[in-house]
Amino acid sequence: MTERPDQDPGPPARTAERAMPGDLSREGLIDRIIRVDQAGEYGAVRIYAGQLAVLPEGPTKDAVRVMAKQEAEHLKAFDKLMVERRARPTALQPLWHVAGFALGAATALLGPRAAMACTVAVEEAIDEHYAAQAAQLGEDEKALRGTIEEFRADELEHRATALEHEAERAPAYPLLSAAIKTGSRLAIWLSERV
Repeated sequence: MTERPDQDPGPPARTAERAMPGDLSREGLIDRIIRVDQAGEYGAVRIYAGQLAVLPEGPTKDAVRVMAKQEAEHLKAFDKLMVERRARPTALQPLWHVAGFALGAATALLGPRAAMACTVAVEEAIDEHYAAQAAQLGEDEKALRGTIEEFRADELEHRATALEHEAERAPAYPLLSAAIKTGSRLAIWLSERV
């Protein structure tokens, strides 16, 4: 049924109000969102730390410094939300500490273009993830949705920066990109649950 302009659309949608049996409660959904986003931003900080440890000085390293600073700001915001909303952190944080740094360092060892290919792949996975989260949140969670949408815009900016730095010219770009996206999606799925 289509809505006519003269009809009242009713009250604004609330988070989880149309939940089906077996779906997370509103509180469970918010807990999951904050947990996985904090873990993701932590992983991004670690990836950039690995890249900065390996990349030679130059335009790519300068770009990574800027992106790393934004990711640190994102992490700080989710750390704060985690405390305010009493969200449980992922038990996998020690794994993401090591894996993030290793991914960043390994791609940087392949060269600046491979480091940027890593950024493109991760940011594309995060874009999908943040878009899905924003769609799940109702009007009662405008502030959280706004934070997610703001950070999503930053992540898309990072993707564009990485493409400007010739990410697509990295050796075996399609294979590298697919592997990193798959790993990112798996990390998201695990951090939501563990």
